[in-house]
Amino acid sequence: MTAGRKDTLAEKSILSREEYEESLHLLQIELVKLQNHFLCCNDRILVVFEGRDASGKDGTIKRIVEHLSPRETRVVALGKPSDRDRGSWYFRRYTAELPSAGEFTLFNRSWYNRAGVEHVMGFCTDAEYDEFMSSVPEFEGMLVRSGIRLIKYYLDISKEEQKARLESRRRDPLKQWKVSPIDEQAVSLWKKYSKARNAMFERTSSVVPWNVVRADDKRVARLNVIRDLLSRLHYAYKDSELIRPNPDVVFPYAEEHLLSGAIAK
Repeated sequence: MTAGRKDTLAEKSILSREEYEESLHLLQIELVKLQNHFLCCNDRILVVFEGRDASGKDGTIKRIVEHLSPRETRVVALGKPSDRDRGSWYFRRYTAELPSAGEFTLFNRSWYNRAGVEHVMGFCTDAEYDEFMSSVPEFEGMLVRSGIRLIKYYLDISKEEQKARLESRRRDPLKQWKVSPIDEQAVSLWKKYSKARNAMFERTSSVVPWNVVRADDKRVARLNVIRDLLSRLHYAYKDSELIRPNPDVVFPYAEEHLLSGAIAK
């Protein structure tokens, strides 16, 4: 397979480029309407994106913020914790990034690192993991009671799609920065990540429910995340027909979706 080939599993879509671009443009206009509204009302919006490696978080967030004001829109993607971070209250470095009045903040991975990568890779102790899982509903309850509008998305992909996307990253010289040692183990640890994901869904959906996104088709996933996000938030002159998400693509977590296979096993 050559580097220039464009028919890999990771690059196919049921939408043509033209259909995708047209729909995206209209939805980005709705996002600008949303921002105009929450700037006037001093709303605080926080959106958390989680998912397996190569699930499409970067691309989805990029399309959401592309035409929004950079002064009131922040994307938070924290790096490896410092020694000071590791010696502090776990949520401390995340609370410093919470939105102020009139701000729209998107977390590209969040405090849920502890429920996923840290737990699977052994970067935290069992006691630290158990404490996190017990305390995160209370933490999120505090955020909601303070007036923050918190929405959580988990981008879910199949094992085959993850393999294809990781291989595409390795071949693409413009995506080398995305390749990490953890990526190399993502496929081999698939079952462990699935078990950690399922435990996270079950134990952290009580206060702020998880919304699962079937993300094998990047274009479809991006459009439906934006539609779902817009449908959940109030703003003036909303085009209700345009922002109706596909419930087969974005849906609230429920155990029945694990049993049916709607969530990748």
